[in-house]
Amino acid sequence: MKTVSVGFIGAGFSAHLHVEGLKKVYGVTVRLAGVTATRPERAVAFAKAHGVAETFATWQDLLASPAIDVVCICVPNGLHAEIAIAAARAGKHVICEKPMTGAFGPSNGLTGVARAHDERERALASIDAIRGAVHKAGVLFLYAENWVYAPAMLKTKRLLETAKGAIIDIRAEESHSGSHALRSRRRETAGGGALMMLGSHPIGAALHLKDYEAQVAGVAPIRATTVTCETRAFYDTEAVRRAGHSWIVSDWQDVETWANLIIGFSDGSQAVISASFAMLGGVRNTFEVYTTNAVYRGNMTPNDGLLVYTPDPQGFGNEYLHEKIETRTGWITAAPDEDWVRGYPQEMQDFMEAIASARQPVSGLTLAAAVVDVIYAAYQSAEEGRRVSL
Repeated sequence: MKTVSVGFIGAGFSAHLHVEGLKKVYGVTVRLAGVTATRPERAVAFAKAHGVAETFATWQDLLASPAIDVVCICVPNGLHAEIAIAAARAGKHVICEKPMTGAFGPSNGLTGVARAHDERERALASIDAIRGAVHKAGVLFLYAENWVYAPAMLKTKRLLETAKGAIIDIRAEESHSGSHALRSRRRETAGGGALMMLGSHPIGAALHLKDYEAQVAGVAPIRATTVTCETRAFYDTEAVRRAGHSWIVSDWQDVETWANLIIGFSDGSQAVISASFAMLGGVRNTFEVYTTNAVYRGNMTPNDGLLVYTPDPQGFGNEYLHEKIETRTGWITAAPDEDWVRGYPQEMQDFMEAIASARQPVSGLTLAAAVVDVIYAAYQSAEEGRRVSL
């Protein structure tokens, strides 16, 4: 049985998600070979909790280790590109969180349309740099877009293949009440707001479905060709100021907290994507697919496989119920296995099999690049108030 040795760069939330997924992989032996983090104590705690063989002082040290086959990049978005390029040059396969890259750092005094154009150019240049490094090294780029692997999405794809209807309209959304990470507050460190941090999931799902449709139909690839977008920064509105106290995160600095965009495809179909940091009630991950002969609705979260009720805030102790909920009283959707419903273990299964058999993953570099392209075209559209071509 093939053994794949994994090293983690970062030991935060996404690293814990991915290591739990890796523990469920079958048919490939996964060795948790190493971890590094900015705060050494977090790397030590992560290694102890998950049985990781070794901790490294820096990510450069981890990349230099011959014991590592693939690195799992679980760091803030602005660091993805540098580490991914270095990992590829070191001959390591790359698992990268979403979004793959973007435009980070100071705006150099640019605002509005000028800033949007500059950001799009920088994002595309970063994509090209990652693509070049990966292709030159001959390693795999494995894009951690869990929506592609969610059971609801996998079943939808099987039904689409059987029904053979044409997809004409996709509606997809990810929303919740706001990120608590300080880096998410500023465009300079986050690369964008709700569209960047949340919208990348439904955008990726829509692009993947249209690509899959083309493969099943045996036609030329169906690509995104246009984007029309509007964004809002609700925290900077009279409505929010008038309300006073708010349960939604409100200490943002210069990023959008709401975005709606329409993606036009080369076959005349479309996708409507919503992303918001202004929705209470936990994380919302949903999609709808309308075809010429069927309708598909995926409700990953909140998922009503289990509903629980208690009037006591301490009634369920420390037991996990649902991500981002503001209260633990009343009726709550308590996901029996939220990771599985969202596709995290299935994602790692595909990645390990891809590495072991030297094949491309279902979610790879092409999808990762297309998502970033759409996001920054959408920002340009929002600033210019018009449809933008890809």
